[in-house]
Amino acid sequence: MSAPPRIVATVAAADLLRKLVAVHGAVMMHQSGGCCDGSAPMCYPAGEFIVGDRDVLVGLLDLRLGASEVPSTVPEGADAVAVWISGPQFELWKHTQLVIDVVPGRGSGFSLETPEGVRFLSRGRAFAGDEMAALAGEEPLTGEQWESGRRPDMPTLPQIVAEAAEACPVPPRG
Repeated sequence: MSAPPRIVATVAAADLLRKLVAVHGAVMMHQSGGCCDGSAPMCYPAGEFIVGDRDVLVGLLDLRLGASEVPSTVPEGADAVAVWISGPQFELWKHTQLVIDVVPGRGSGFSLETPEGVRFLSRGRAFAGDEMAALAGEEPLTGEQWESGRRPDMPTLPQIVAEAAEACPVPPRG
C-alpha cells in the first residue's frame, strides 16, 4: 500500500486558496495548536510566518489539481501550499490525516481568509492500520530540513477531495 497523504483539502478549500493566491501571491498554512486562533489552520503569505526548526511539514497542497487527481510533478511557487504544524503537536496528531475545509464564518484576524466571510477548518481522520504501517518508515520533514533545501516526496494518492465527508465519512447512527 502507498503511504496516504497526511494533508488533503476539499475542493472549496483549494478554490479559496487559489483566490487568496491571486490576491496575495504564494501562501502557506500553519495548523495552530490553539490559544487565540482556536486551533484553526491559519493562512499567511508565504514567508510571513516564521517556521521553526522543529515544525513539521504536514504536506504540500498542489493547487494545480482538481478532485481525485494525483500530482505528477512537485508543485512550485504559488501552486504549492506548504502546510506546517508544530513538532510537539505533530507527535500528537501523527496518526491523523488533516482535511482542510472551508465553512461559513469569520476567520481569525491573522489569517488571510478573514475578509472573505468564511474560515478554514481542520477536520481529522484517524489513519487505518494499513495506512499507519505504510507511514511507519516515513521521517517527517522539519523546518530545519526545509531551509536546507530538502523537499518531500509527492503523494501517490489524491490530495483534493470533493467534500470533507469523502475524506472523513460520518459513521451511520444506530
